[in-house]
Amino acid sequence: MRQRVNYYKELSADYSKPGLISNDLKAKLIQQSEELITKKEATLPQIGSDYPAEKIEEENKDWWPTHCEALRQGRGDLLTGEYRDDLVYLCQDGHYFGLKEQQEREIHWWALIAQPGVTMTWPIVMFHHEHVYFEWKCLDDETNETIAKGNVTFVRRGHRGAVYLKTEQLTFYRDVYAPDELVRLIKI
Repeated sequence: MRQRVNYYKELSADYSKPGLISNDLKAKLIQQSEELITKKEATLPQIGSDYPAEKIEEENKDWWPTHCEALRQGRGDLLTGEYRDDLVYLCQDGHYFGLKEQQEREIHWWALIAQPGVTMTWPIVMFHHEHVYFEWKCLDDETNETIAKGNVTFVRRGHRGAVYLKTEQLTFYRDVYAPDELVRLIKI
């Protein structure tokens, strides 16, 4: 039998289930997210001796908790800042290119998974150089019902490169478009 893995063992915060992150750590991760976005370079950096794949993987592990907290807080501005301008986003609703094309659709997803009374969790996250694979689910805080789930692969060239490819499979159980009052909660 394969031994169970704690995917958060080497990370600064554990987002595998609700209730594990202190308010102080939440604030620190949002500040770190804002700082990491400023490191994104205009040109995608090459992987090589001055920016090796191992360094990129280390940076992706450092970034991961900031991504989770930004999503939990509905910080669409930070989530968009994690993407390159020439983002390729492949999902069941179609293929999107660039930052503007997917934003109309993605804001509804963010609003549903960051709504009050719901907590998004990422029970599985794996890293390999510039690849970040994760599975997520959103739980109703009162009923523990799964309202949505999915899996994603980001191709992220560390802090200097940011996310340039995102593939996603999503399943929403209650809603697929957020009502206006939830969309207004997303900071863009």
